[in-house]
Parts: sequence; structure tokens; C-alpha cells
Amino acid sequence: MLKHVVLSAGCKAWRSLSCPRSELWLDLTLGCGQTFRWRETADGHWTGVMRGKVWTLTQTENTLWYYVYGHQMNPGAESGQKCKVKEERRSGGIMDIKEEEGKTFTSMSDLDHKDEDLLRDYFQLDVKLEDHYRHWSAVDLHFKQIAHVFTGVRMLRQDPSECLFSFICSSNNHISRIQGMIDRLCQTLGTPLCTLDDVAYHDFPSLPVLSDAGVEMRLRDLGFGYRARFLQQSAQLIVNSHGPDWLKSLRSVAYLQARDALRALPGVGLKVADCVCLMSLDKAEAVPVDTHVWQISKRDYNCAAGSSQKTLTDKVYKDIGDFFRNLWGSYAGWAHSVLFCADLKRFHKLKEDIPVLKEEKEPKKIKEKRDDGDEEKQKNRINSKKRQRT
Repeated sequence: MLKHVVLSAGCKAWRSLSCPRSELWLDLTLGCGQTFRWRETADGHWTGVMRGKVWTLTQTENTLWYYVYGHQMNPGAESGQKCKVKEERRSGGIMDIKEEEGKTFTSMSDLDHKDEDLLRDYFQLDVKLEDHYRHWSAVDLHFKQIAHVFTGVRMLRQDPSECLFSFICSSNNHISRIQGMIDRLCQTLGTPLCTLDDVAYHDFPSLPVLSDAGVEMRLRDLGFGYRARFLQQSAQLIVNSHGPDWLKSLRSVAYLQARDALRALPGVGLKVADCVCLMSLDKAEAVPVDTHVWQISKRDYNCAAGSSQKTLTDKVYKDIGDFFRNLWGSYAGWAHSVLFCADLKRFHKLKEDIPVLKEEKEPKKIKEKRDDGDEEKQKNRINSKKRQRT
């Protein structure tokens, strides 16, 4: 039986590329809710489907490691052969990877670079994240606090079709439940790719498959509820009115034009459209706003947008997005995702390491001192009245 690989076992078919954790932190990037196809299958190892292939990814401090199942099956992974990986820093940041127990790596110069290109495109590694973090920290003191711990949160460049239908499923939902729905969708309608440790991996269903008239009822039986109709109708509209390449073509149009085009699809509101724009259509200025982001804007930025309202109207949505775009600039959507990630319950332990700004601590201390003094005076007044009565 094929197993999920780990870097310490059967290393021969692992490949690597130089990528410091400050540029990409897998745990945060793949676990923050922008994609629903990746699972942590071993400590620090993420397995998922991307570009029609099954991958396992992991990282050391300055290196991203990747293993692609299928066309580079590793016999050592099943036999349990062990090897130890050691990183040695060389000039220019190049890592010399050595293996023990007589095994050798295959040099990247001898391999097809296609998988590396796919990986670089998916993680948008041409974007220098550290430069953006410096800019956001310079203009935003609160971001600087968060960035101290939440480094390497990148925006993915997902397949637009997968991204669209995944976020249609996100309506009134939470990350773990969305993941379950996407798993069932792919297992039911997607092309099988491989099975690892009894876990079957499937490609994301194609637009023609999703547009079939019988899909809505099948998805309702799988627990998709009202979202089943939106999935089928949106796929049908794209296939019949736009064609298979329409979603990717939106990468070449202006942000608001792309967002408006997406909003014409059943089940696509402002937030879903912005998620698709940001996470698959190269619109880095798109800022998806939900109740969490609205709360962040009020709690951490004293943003007045919608402060007197209970519901997130289109105007409030626009005002909050504009507020952050004016603050962070053209990559506002990327910066917003760092704060969104930091606000997730699954990462609350990391927040304990964030230093509290002195500007926030000092007023509180002053207030507490004054309150303590006021309380003491109140006690003295009460005791004085008691003595007067006696």
C-alpha cells in the first residue's frame, strides 16, 4: 500500500527549492482558510491536490521540499529506508543537501523543471513578501505587532474554477466543514488520482461535470443544502454563456470589472467574488470583508465604517475595503490575510508571543492606578460614615 511520504524516509525523490520561512510559512498559508485541499499528514508535512497532481510539501528553515506522487514514485518510502537530511549554508544562500546511508539526491539540473514552475506559480514566489511586510509595518503599527509572529503568510494563485466553487460552499460555513464538503465533492465527481494510507485523492471536478443537471440533487444528498443549486447553476451559466476559459480570462481585466462579472453568477456575493479575485485572479487589492474582518477594523483600527449598524451592507463593505486599501496600498488583500490568519482560533497560541505595544499598555496602567485610588477613597468615606454613626 502506498503511504504518505515524510522527509526523513525514502528521500531520493524529494526535490527542493530555496525559500526562507519568512517568505512562506506552510502551516499558516495552507491552514488559514484560503484553500481547502491540503491536510497535515505528518508533523509539518502537508499533502494535497494542486494542478491535477498529488503533492506532499514540507520545509526546513530556508528550503521548501516537495514530493509529487505518480510520476516519481519512491520505492524507499514503502520499504521504510531511512536517511537524514542536513542543510549547510553556502555563499549566495544555496543549500548543499547531503544524505547519509549511501543515498544520493538527484540534482535539479537533471530533472524536469515543470513541477518547480507549478509550485512557484501556485505560491507566487516571484512576489517578495518580506518587502511588503516592511512596507505594511512602516505604515501600520498594529500590523507590525502581528507581523512579529505571523510571518510568511502568502496568497495562493489557485485554479479559478476550484477557487470559485470552493468559496460558493463557504457561505454561512466554517473552515473544517467547508473542507469536508470539498472532499465529498471531489470524491463524488472528480477524477481519481491516487490513494495513500487508504485516503483517496481526486482532482477537482471540471466545469462540464459540475454543470450537469443531476449534480444539484447529488450534492444535496451529500449535505450541501442550498449551495448545491448555486454550484450547478453557476457552472451551467459559465459553460453555456462564457466558455471553459472565461474564468482565467478575468485575470487580464481590471479588478472591479472582474468582481462585477463574478457577482452575476448564482451564489456569488461581494465577499465570495473578492476571495476569487484575490486568491486566483491576481487582484492583490481585493479585500474580502466578513464579520471577522469587520470586527478587526473596529477593534484594532477604530474604523468608523458601519459602527452604528448591525449588518454588513454593501456600503459598509466598500468603506472597510477602501479603508484598508488606503492604509496598505496595492497589495492590501495580502496584508488583510495576515490579520485574518492571526484572528483564527487555531492560531491563538501564536498570538501569545506578540508583544503588546507600550502605547496600549500605559493608558491601561494609568486607569488601573486611578481606579485603585478611587476605590481606596470610597472605602475611607464609608468607614468615616460608620465611625460617625457610632
